[in-house]
Amino acid sequence: MYEPHDAHRPPGAHAAAPGTSDAPESWPGDAVSWRNRAFLLFDRLPVPVAICDPHGRVLMANPAMAAQWGELPARLRGRSVMDIFRISGPGQLHPIVDAVRRGRRSRYPVEVSWSTPTGAERYGELTVDLLGDTPASPPVLLLHLRVRGERAAPSPPTGSATGTAGATAASEAELRILALLAGGATTARVAGEVGLTVDGVNYHVGRMSRRWGVPNRAALVAHAYVTGLLAPGVWPPAPAG
Repeated sequence: MYEPHDAHRPPGAHAAAPGTSDAPESWPGDAVSWRNRAFLLFDRLPVPVAICDPHGRVLMANPAMAAQWGELPARLRGRSVMDIFRISGPGQLHPIVDAVRRGRRSRYPVEVSWSTPTGAERYGELTVDLLGDTPASPPVLLLHLRVRGERAAPSPPTGSATGTAGATAASEAELRILALLAGGATTARVAGEVGLTVDGVNYHVGRMSRRWGVPNRAALVAHAYVTGLLAPGVWPPAPAG
């Protein structure tokens, strides 16, 4: 029986039977593969990004966002944006609240500031995008942070015991990374122990190296011992205190 030619169908392919789908059998595996790629891209973004529910609670944060507080991404999950950022004027939130209530999908800039692990205050712009499949479905909030500047932490009194500690302060995640590196762990093992991706570990290592002006990981570990971040005479290496 003659079968009409379909210009969109490759030669030799047959039309799907009524009630069946033309989608290949491999589509569930392809969907999982693309989902994993999306999460990998999210982790590798050098720009601080987070996803929140309609109430402003963090669902996901990438390493670049978590590093603003010296935290692991998982430690930000469930926290309110109002707890981690200071909003310069509550009136900036009113259009966002109204948009969530009315089911609008738009973008809103918010001026924010926050404190770093060293006590310095950073400031910048938080762009809030409301995303959703339909106006009736609850939106998710995509947060994109642009850091504009930093105000140095107040200098401690001369001779204060906290002077050196303030200059070399490290977060809990950074201390764990330093201790594992001092013990000879590979980047992959550090990632597994700390709960980061390999790129997340490299991000923290690079950030500490730039902060303290050291050229490589060996110098980074040496700096950690000299400044008292790692406990001397202890094996396996461990954070001081």
